[in-house]
Amino acid sequence: MNELRLALLQCASAPGEVALNLQRLDHACREAAAAGMHLLVTPEMFLTGYNIGRDAAAQFAEPPGGPRTVAAGEIARRHRLAIVFGHPEHDDTGAVCNTCVGVDADGRVLGRHRKSHLFGDLDQGMFNAGRGDEPPFDFHGWKVGMLICYDVEFPENARRLALEGADLLVVPTANMEGYDFVPRHLVPTRAYENQLFVAYANFCGQEADITYDGLSCVAAPDGAVLAQAARDPSLVFARLDQSRLAAARQHLGHLALCRALHDADPAAAD
Repeated sequence: MNELRLALLQCASAPGEVALNLQRLDHACREAAAAGMHLLVTPEMFLTGYNIGRDAAAQFAEPPGGPRTVAAGEIARRHRLAIVFGHPEHDDTGAVCNTCVGVDADGRVLGRHRKSHLFGDLDQGMFNAGRGDEPPFDFHGWKVGMLICYDVEFPENARRLALEGADLLVVPTANMEGYDFVPRHLVPTRAYENQLFVAYANFCGQEADITYDGLSCVAAPDGAVLAQAARDPSLVFARLDQSRLAAARQHLGHLALCRALHDADPAAAD
């Protein structure tokens, strides 16, 4: 598959409404599948809501492969569409982590990422940080890496995944008003400096005392913005072409010249 067709769900958060959120996921997947998409990405903590507090995050946290992951996998199978969704999970120590999970069109788990950089008191009051060492997963000839929201604001995270071969970074997020710089400028920069696609799926509207800024976007490996939502609920579509990856990597060359790559593999400098 040279072309990867991608959908981003931008919507208001529905905190605590797991059944409703699964219904909304089903509806979005139906629409995305009808448009010929291969993969749908939701915002951060989509299935439970993000700004829910420590007690609710602990209450909703489930082990890997738990009932919500099974339900999302059933939706993926029904619509023959891969999904990356966000919700709280327990890690292997029992700690609560802010997690995103990728499932394929057969409902099988492709990979997961636990947010490694926790934003302020809100994140730190609810979650333990993940290790930030999850590799990209294979998806129809593409390598897909996952980060969550604040993670993408640390360049080391995206660069690690790029050096591990990622062609696309998907970033479920809950970005708030006052931080428009991130989707407008930082996301395209991450794409440009690493010669990969970046897909950033955000909430919009209000959740308790938080207003989300929308602006979900897809950036290309040459820094161009392929698609960007406004502030309202929407389903954003983008078509990603591997020829654009190859052209950017040949023309820009940051990865080929990266000292981290050479230091890890001296043969890469030859």
